[in-house]
Amino acid sequence: MRPIGLTRSVEATLAVSIIRVPLGILISSDGPYSVVSRSMLCGALLAIDEVNFAAGDVRFEPTIGNPGGELSRYAALTTDMLAAGIQHVVGCYTSSSRKEIIPLFEKADTLLWYPSHYEGFETSANVIYTGAVANQHLLPLVDYSLTHLGPRAFGVGSNYIWAWENNRILREAIGPRGGTLLAERYFPVGCTDFGQVIEAILVARPSFVFNTLIGVSSYQFLRDLRAACVARGIDQPNDIPVVSCTLSEPELEAIGAEAIDGHITSSVYFSTLPTEANRRFVAAYADRFPDGPAVSADAEATYIAVRLLALALADAGATDAASIKRVIGRQSIAAPQGDVSIDADTMHPCLTPRIARSNAKGRFDILREASAPVRADPYLIRSSSRYGAVSVRPVLRVAS
Repeated sequence: MRPIGLTRSVEATLAVSIIRVPLGILISSDGPYSVVSRSMLCGALLAIDEVNFAAGDVRFEPTIGNPGGELSRYAALTTDMLAAGIQHVVGCYTSSSRKEIIPLFEKADTLLWYPSHYEGFETSANVIYTGAVANQHLLPLVDYSLTHLGPRAFGVGSNYIWAWENNRILREAIGPRGGTLLAERYFPVGCTDFGQVIEAILVARPSFVFNTLIGVSSYQFLRDLRAACVARGIDQPNDIPVVSCTLSEPELEAIGAEAIDGHITSSVYFSTLPTEANRRFVAAYADRFPDGPAVSADAEATYIAVRLLALALADAGATDAASIKRVIGRQSIAAPQGDVSIDADTMHPCLTPRIARSNAKGRFDILREASAPVRADPYLIRSSSRYGAVSVRPVLRVAS
């Protein structure tokens, strides 16, 4: 398909300078966390369309791999993509899948563009990150929770890196401020049996539950907790609120109307942001994918990854990893969430933290937001006194 508005003669003239780039998309459209990952795929495809239909110098030729949420398939699909000459792959939702394939990119000296929020504490010369890290999502959530909800937390998570590390950070962040992590309970990814832990929560009556469950596990837990509270006459959203750094719009739809409202989420993007850039993004996304899933922070981060890659390719005039890394630090995008750029020192993004509460319409009401993008601190060197540095937190203001 020709770029919109170009005649054949003009397109032929431009073809000489166009950089055609094979692009791998490694996202699970099936499996236990497919609701979110399918929105990531939509974000990638929307960005690819926009790049390919623009009168620019880059055209993407995507190859889509679907691991189905099975860890072993990530490596196999990545190996096939790299063997086919693909130098850039956008994908992965879980930290386990990312860590599974990073050695393959390091060996081939190619780039993984990782578009999901994650726990941090990682460096690779062959990964560019466009999702939030702890100082952009968890630490603002800690501040909000201790200030507005109370000091006693109960952790429930999926049994892998994301939950382990976030509970560790939570424990170390709330301790010096008089907070306590009462318990940590972990469940296999995809688990839906939470009766025992819900009873423990009702006995402990924490100030808040910190939810690091993912996919169908999270949706079932929220339904079951709400039902157990209703049966006991407990106002769950107010008496035992659930907070997280993961819950997004398509997941609210998956939870169902009976337990959709009152959940606190820390993120850098919500579809209700009242900016013109976001309105255009949401409208374009809905037009391209009328059957959903709904747009999400992970969809926006994936969209950003593809758009930043296109800018870097055009700037570098080359496709190899070294050339892209040399120029990525000077790229920026007026993203739906606000201005986004990549810190060349860490290969992590500058993003704008926000806190929101879900409502009965399946959207989020924004409660707090930072006044400007915040530089990523993946090792919490600048953000935590544990490392001997002055404690620095993004200052969130009340959203108007």
